[in-house]
Amino acid sequence: MNTLTPSQLETLALTRKNTERFPWQQGLPKEWRDMAIAPLYFKHYEEYEIQAERSVGYDEDDAPSFCTHRFQLNELRSEDGEEFYETTTYAESVTGWRLRDGRWLIHRIVVCHDDCRDVRGFYSFSETMPR
Repeated sequence: MNTLTPSQLETLALTRKNTERFPWQQGLPKEWRDMAIAPLYFKHYEEYEIQAERSVGYDEDDAPSFCTHRFQLNELRSEDGEEFYETTTYAESVTGWRLRDGRWLIHRIVVCHDDCRDVRGFYSFSETMPR
């Protein structure tokens, strides 16, 4: 009888739970879809002190083939010094896909300025996975 190790059980649970949760092709340009290596399972990490999360997808060799991370910085503001509200001052989202030639295609979206209306997104290539 085959029994799974705790690590294998965790991986299996993460795979089943996260395959639908992480649409890994979202944001991937059509012309690059055939070049991207599909992840088989994902691991998800969350930061509890700030609004941040990171997910990494792994291929059949347990090598990272997809990653995404997001974080958001907030601060308290007040118009009158009595009533305070929280507002986002900076946010960033990065998604990377490992391509068959070994490069990473990276999509970065940055939201900054006081009103968070200045949104900039761009694609780039890297020899390494985004951190």
